[in-house]
Amino acid sequence: MMLRTGNLGLIMMAKSAVILAGIAVFSLAACSGAGKSSKGPDEFAVVPTKPLTMPDDLNALPEPRPGALSRVDQEPNKDAVAALGGNGAALDGNLIRSSEQTLLRSAQRYGVDPSIRSTLATEDLKQRKDNPPRVLERLAGYSSTIRAYTKFELDADRELIRLRRLGVRTPTAPPAE
Repeated sequence: MMLRTGNLGLIMMAKSAVILAGIAVFSLAACSGAGKSSKGPDEFAVVPTKPLTMPDDLNALPEPRPGALSRVDQEPNKDAVAALGGNGAALDGNLIRSSEQTLLRSAQRYGVDPSIRSTLATEDLKQRKDNPPRVLERLAGYSSTIRAYTKFELDADRELIRLRRLGVRTPTAPPAE
């Protein structure tokens, strides 16, 4: 009998150890933060700003725009380009590069229509009214833009042949597939 009682005591101690180990694992897992919804500070988002400087002319300061970078914000992409010997200002979307000046002059040689955007918007609205989406297209949320503008599609191969027949010098075209 003593043997059985001793075995029973060992079994009970083993079960207790397993239960305590399980409780410890679950307690540690609860402390890991997995699944928590609260976010702490992002230590990588903290970037020092450039030093404050007083501009020569206060009237030359740009108009403040919400969400835009300020003069003291870091611009890592521009800084990297400048560090590699390039011009960081070339990354600005509104800057016309010297390599694009010739193309721009060529495109503007016959003048520029300042109201082109409103003209195109009006023509687009008329085109969409003349080609409204069909019932199933509306139900499926399908855009009818493709169908409305299919007749205006340019077939590059046919246009190349047409221009060559007119005697217009054209660049070499890629082979037909």
